[in-house]
Amino acid sequence: MQPLTKLNSRVVALPLNDIDTDQIIPARFLKVTDKADLAANLFADWRYAADGSPRPDFVLNQPQSRGAQMLFAGDNFGCGSSREHAPWALTGFGFRVVVATSFGDIFRNNALKNGLLPVKVDADTHQKMREVLEENPQGEWSLDLEAQTLSLPGGLVVHFDVDPFSKTCLMRGTDELGYLLSFMDQILAYEMAHGKQVGA
Repeated sequence: MQPLTKLNSRVVALPLNDIDTDQIIPARFLKVTDKADLAANLFADWRYAADGSPRPDFVLNQPQSRGAQMLFAGDNFGCGSSREHAPWALTGFGFRVVVATSFGDIFRNNALKNGLLPVKVDADTHQKMREVLEENPQGEWSLDLEAQTLSLPGGLVVHFDVDPFSKTCLMRGTDELGYLLSFMDQILAYEMAHGKQVGA
């Protein structure tokens, strides 16, 4: 995973409530062997018509969404099944941050383990952010994970919570296993010392 420390990005607006994981990545696409393949089918039932052609009115198919790394959603984002493929599809497409008023618990945990930062904000803050996005849809938002802030055009600064362990992993660009393996020298030293004590 790429480390996530600071990020300046345009924002894709999809402020709908109750976007579940089957809408994020429909179940029929879960058999792929490469995570990268999932990006093509992110929001597939909304992005494509029955004949497979892109729907021009869907936000991800519009030119201004290309290269954006932040997604602005509504409430209860990532509800539904526990599939880890949902954050895989989002990160495969290029998203690193999702803003919502709440997240499905399992989705939130899966996101944090896969390099995707879920930013939870209260309803009033969400409305202010939405107004900024509507007034300046091409403006860049700035993430500072160390400070735990999102800075928006016009001066709005939003503070958010993230647990210290997940924050550390995101900033290092590693998962839980990678974090543990970073202490391999200390682990081996302990094992060697412990072995000598047992054999004494």
